Amino acid sequence: MTKTRWLTKRQQQTWRSYLRMQTELSAALNRQLLNESELSLADFEVLVRLTDVPTGQLRVVELARTLKWEQSRLSHHIARMQRRGLVARRECTEDGRGWYVTITEQGRRAIEAAAPLHVDLVRRVFFDDLTNEQLDALHSLSEKVLDRLADESGKAG
Repeated sequence: MTKTRWLTKRQQQTWRSYLRMQTELSAALNRQLLNESELSLADFEVLVRLTDVPTGQLRVVELARTLKWEQSRLSHHIARMQRRGLVARRECTEDGRGWYVTITEQGRRAIEAAAPLHVDLVRRVFFDDLTNEQLDALHSLSEKVLDRLADESGKAG
């Protein structure tokens, strides 16, 4: 059995600071979206993925994959969004088993109203005080971690 490589004090402080930032940032973004647009951060993420494609629709399995959500979580969330008129489900005629999630006109209006408020908050709390050098470092760090995660995922699969 290999010996545990514990985090150094500096690494532990950095890791905890990062987790706290991630938690507080997500909470602030969710709170702002709910207060100003009645969309949750999860609603917003779904609608962003749907508006990123020209057809405004994705198969449920593809949407779950891009969001990194379990299919059951996505199904429950889509059902709630569907009841609110933000999305619709359509049967996949190609194979008869799958479903498409499609953004509705109401969903499109909701994200178009929410996006400017959302990006304003992201800019204020995340980007405005960062230098170009800090942005470059953050981007490089993010890509490095994402590459390592992809490597780990490949090992597991």
